[in-house]
Amino acid sequence: MKVSMQDLIINLAPTGMVPTKDSNPNVPITPKEIAEQVLGCAQLGVSIVHLHARDSDGNPTTDERVVADVISRIRSQQPDLIITVTTSGRRVNDLSERARCLMLDQDLRPDMASLTLGSMNFATEASINSPATIMSLAELMLEREIKPELEVFDLGMINFAKILIAKGLLKPPYYFNILLGNPATAQASLLHLGTMINDLPEHSIYSIAGIGRFQRKANALGVVLAHGVRVGLEDNLWLDEDRTKLATNVQMVERICAQAALLERKIATPQSVRERLQLRKG
Repeated sequence: MKVSMQDLIINLAPTGMVPTKDSNPNVPITPKEIAEQVLGCAQLGVSIVHLHARDSDGNPTTDERVVADVISRIRSQQPDLIITVTTSGRRVNDLSERARCLMLDQDLRPDMASLTLGSMNFATEASINSPATIMSLAELMLEREIKPELEVFDLGMINFAKILIAKGLLKPPYYFNILLGNPATAQASLLHLGTMINDLPEHSIYSIAGIGRFQRKANALGVVLAHGVRVGLEDNLWLDEDRTKLATNVQMVERICAQAALLERKIATPQSVRERLQLRKG
C-alpha cells in the first residue's frame, strides 16, 4: 500500500473511558470541554474525532442525549469534521446499550462508529466483544450508513474483518485503527506492525495508535508508514516517556503536525478524508 504521497489523516481520541481529572486535569469530561478541545485540535488539522461521553459524575455513559450534546456543539462550528462514536465493550456488554448512539438521526447521526473486532485483556480489565455482538453492530452500522472504524489489536481481529467482508457486513473502503502496545495484544514493533499491515484486506485505509508510553513510537511509525495516526489523551496521559509532563490533546496534535512537516507530508482536511472514505453526505 503506497501511502507516502497521501495527506496524513489525524484521528483524535480526546477522552476515552478510563482517564480522569485526577490522573490528568487536562482530560475533557463535560460536553463543553470535549467540544472545545476537539474544535481547538480541528484548527490544527484533525479530520476525525473518536468520541466517548461521560455523565455528570465523570463516568462513561452510553446516554445518547449526552453524545448528541457533544456532536451538536462540534457540528455547529465544524460541520465537515468526521465524527466517530464509540460502541466499546470495555465497560458495557449489553448490545442495546452499546448501540444507543447509533440511533441518533438527522444532523446528529455520527459519520462513523468504533467496532472492535474481538475480545481482549487490557492491563486491568477485559473488553468483551463476542462474534454475535460484533456482527450485530456491523449490521446496524451498515443499515444506518455509519462507517465502522475497525479497531484491531492483533492479527486475528484483521482476519475477523475479512469474515465480515465475506458476509457482506463491511463495504469498502475499510478504515482500520491499528492499536499497538497493549500488554495482551500486538506490540509497538516493526515486525508486529508490518505483519498486520501486510494482512489488511484490499481497499484498506489505516491509522496507527499506541497505548500508553508506546503512543509516541506508534504515531511516529504512522507518520512515516500509514495513511494516518490516532492520538489523544484516551491512549496516553503523558507528553514524555519518563512521565514527568502531563499532556494536553493540543500538544499531542501539535507534535504530529511537526513530525509531518519535517517529512514534508501534508495534513489531510476533513473534506478530503470524507471523499477517501466515501462517507455518506449529511
